Amino acid sequence: MYRALLDAEAVQQWMVPDAMTSQVHSFDAREGGEFRISLTYDTPTTAGKTRPQTDSFHGRFVKLVPDTEVVQVVEFESDDPTMQGEMTITYVVADTDDGTDLTGLHENLPPGVSPADNELGWAMSIDKLAKLVEGQ
Repeated sequence: MYRALLDAEAVQQWMVPDAMTSQVHSFDAREGGEFRISLTYDTPTTAGKTRPQTDSFHGRFVKLVPDTEVVQVVEFESDDPTMQGEMTITYVVADTDDGTDLTGLHENLPPGVSPADNELGWAMSIDKLAKLVEGQ
């Protein structure tokens, strides 16, 4: 699972809520390395944070502990002040008797991001991640 957090092709497949398409523009998976990703709604909308139909964000990897932890700082590309500001996303991977547990922590969500919407989008993405690493 850890490798799927750091592989650009895998990220493009799983880090995207349902009814959206992902494009990884750049992805340097090392401490200090930067990335940029855009998520585009599949149907016309004005819900995008960057453009009416697109959420773009960039960030950097601040901590990588092999097979255990990934910490990223992420920021939406938006002119809307309620969508601006750096968020910290921490993934913790742990082996269990039943397989692997993944814990994700989002800190400092911008005030314009609904925690419930964020949780829903991430639940969809994490479900895709689980299916990807399980080979489905």
